[in-house]
Amino acid sequence: MTPDLLNGSTLAFVGDAVLSLWVREHLVEMGYTKANDLQKHSVKYVSAINQALFIQKFLEEKILNDDEMKIYLRGRNHKSASKAKNADVISYRQATGFEALLGYWYLTHNETRLELVWDRLKTTP
Repeated sequence: MTPDLLNGSTLAFVGDAVLSLWVREHLVEMGYTKANDLQKHSVKYVSAINQALFIQKFLEEKILNDDEMKIYLRGRNHKSASKAKNADVISYRQATGFEALLGYWYLTHNETRLELVWDRLKTTP
């Protein structure tokens, strides 16, 4: 498998799983054990709107290099059959681009970038 050749949707699929696992582990470590509490608190990390806000900060701060920007755009611009359920189309696409980056970094074993994102995400109010 060559991550550079995967489409944005596939990268986002992997990135979504990475983020979901991080969030679940983090919430359990914080002491949440009830399903309702876990679901309520996970939304601030996994909702398309919050993911879009997070990646917008990264873009404003120019944290992504040129290659990472291409991966983000590949995810953001990928034509998807799925529709946003709780977000506008722009936020949904930005979130997909963010997840594509996570998937790419995971598949290329870029622990430095993954740690940067997770450290920033878990301290985002």
